Amino acid sequence: MNLITFSGPPSSGKTSVIIKTIESFKQRNIKVGVVKFDCLYTDDDLIYEKIGVPVKKGLSASLCPDHYFVSNIEEVVQWGREKNLDILITESAGLCNRCSPYIQDIKAICVIDNLSGINTPKKIGPMLKSADIVVITKGDIVSQAEREVFASRVNSVNPKAKTIHINGLTGQGAYELSTLMYDNNENIETLKGKKLRFSMPSALCSYCLGETRIGEEHQMGNVRKIDLGDNNAK
Repeated sequence: MNLITFSGPPSSGKTSVIIKTIESFKQRNIKVGVVKFDCLYTDDDLIYEKIGVPVKKGLSASLCPDHYFVSNIEEVVQWGREKNLDILITESAGLCNRCSPYIQDIKAICVIDNLSGINTPKKIGPMLKSADIVVITKGDIVSQAEREVFASRVNSVNPKAKTIHINGLTGQGAYELSTLMYDNNENIETLKGKKLRFSMPSALCSYCLGETRIGEEHQMGNVRKIDLGDNNAK
């Protein structure tokens, strides 16, 4: 079984790209399953069910979705093996540009859209910088010049990644992505012993533990304060 991790900012088109790519796999009789990670709500699992794809969803609720992901990914892999999948795709919530749900030696794909602004690639951390493949969507809405500038910004942030343009509505480019995703010689049996490519976003403060009051006297633990320079002087 292949394991592939999709991530990307909200509404960048991750689900559409995955669905179009699955259609390409189905034509080659490759069995694909999906596990969707999110925070409070998602109905994407219903979309996958409609096209006959084995799917599970996990909601992290009050927890960081990345921490929830890494705490459950081994069980997810075993579920995929029980289903005799050829490919298991995990789709992250992508709510934090500092997200880093990538695992060493596991294919990592970041989906980002042309409408997010040309400076967006510089604002995204490990989610973009450590991806193996970067998928750029919504290119049909912007000009050719804007597409080229945006792709150049992506390349400057992650020059090692393969960059591919996909239209989530028509599926143009999805077959090419599917050829990059699937490795017939790869077989993931367990993730025990493997490591994340980058450390998770971290905090262990009073607000993590349920504090709601504002003020320095209520702040304890791992707290980072803004440097306001001379404005701090009384």
